[in-house]
Amino acid sequence: MSEVKISAASRTEFGKGAARRIRRDDKVPGVLYGHGSDPLHLTLPGHELLLALRTPNVLIALDIDGKANELAIPKAVTRDPIKGYLEHVDLLLVKRGEKVNVEIPVVTEGELAPGNFLLEHVLNALPVEAEATHIPENVTVSVEGLEAGASIHAKDVTLPKGVTLAVDEDAVVIQVLAAQAEEAPADAEETEGEAAEADAEA
Repeated sequence: MSEVKISAASRTEFGKGAARRIRRDDKVPGVLYGHGSDPLHLTLPGHELLLALRTPNVLIALDIDGKANELAIPKAVTRDPIKGYLEHVDLLLVKRGEKVNVEIPVVTEGELAPGNFLLEHVLNALPVEAEATHIPENVTVSVEGLEAGASIHAKDVTLPKGVTLAVDEDAVVIQVLAAQAEEAPADAEETEGEAAEADAEA
């Protein structure tokens, strides 16, 4: 995984008013924590952070106040529920070589067997343990030829070297369901019946 370098500034102002002022400047308030250190409150560039967060579990190389260089991964991201802009980000401090628990997106490939089947993602992201600087962007699962009743469990997913499951190996990740046939509405059936009776009387 490549690193994304972002310059950040430490901050001493807190509260909703301070956060609004930061966001008006197209920046995002955040906090860096981990390894038993005191939380460090930061101000980060909004556009650069938004681009970085497009990559799940992105590794961020923080240049704090031009002097402190730290590695971090996003742990919690808060967005405005309506407009979608970044409101706050929690960053977890990591070190090279250490392992962390993260969730990586599950991507499917292939076509289901012919038929009226539905593919259900029970787990959209798979909990794993991986080295902080080598977190895979996703895992790919083949659904080629699967029919209704088929399931793919966590233990069936092929993981990159150095990555291990952080969930029960029998947990269902993906399953195939038979699509339910749509039933005609009851009122529609009654209307059709009434129309038939009317035709018969005529």
